[in-house]
Amino acid sequence: MPRAAGKPDARSKLLDAALTLVRAKGYSATSVDELCAAAGVTKGAFFHHFKSKDALAVAAADYWSQTTGALFAAAPYHNHADPLDRVLGYVAFRKELLQGDVPEFTCLVGTMVQEAYESTPAIRDACERSISGHAATLEADIQSAIDDRRLSPDWSAQSLALHTQAVLQGAFILAKAKGGAAAAADSIDHLRRYLELLFRPRAGQSTT
Repeated sequence: MPRAAGKPDARSKLLDAALTLVRAKGYSATSVDELCAAAGVTKGAFFHHFKSKDALAVAAADYWSQTTGALFAAAPYHNHADPLDRVLGYVAFRKELLQGDVPEFTCLVGTMVQEAYESTPAIRDACERSISGHAATLEADIQSAIDDRRLSPDWSAQSLALHTQAVLQGAFILAKAKGGAAAAADSIDHLRRYLELLFRPRAGQSTT
């Protein structure tokens, strides 16, 4: 995952620490003291930049969106001419990212929202912005694939884009439950097969 350019300040160090620790331990189990120790900053520095741990979590969700957004914006699947190939390329790229230990490839906002969706609305809303915002980056390619194939589905590009994220978040949960990436990779393969079937022309339907 890309890091901020240049020498990080205390705020950036804390955000990077949050991305690492929360994915490894969960939000509730991560303390301010641990965040400060991992970031190499004082508690005073923490409260200079963030009023509370919840405030850090909201900022971390936005930071996650920015850093991962840069990674996906530069990914090679955008180079495909066919919009469906771009969508399938996105799915393949997500599978390629299943590297390292489970905390290294799972999602910060997916982890936090499972814990805080009811107790901390600000964190829930920040996580929703991140997940929905990322899903929205797929909508244009999905719509173009629909239009190119002259489909008239009873679902929208937005709903399918969100469904891809539901599958991916579920895949991360399986990876956590099983302690490895294999089940997540299988789920992503199923997602690809589903997309291929979804865009396959129906019997008698012309694609020209």
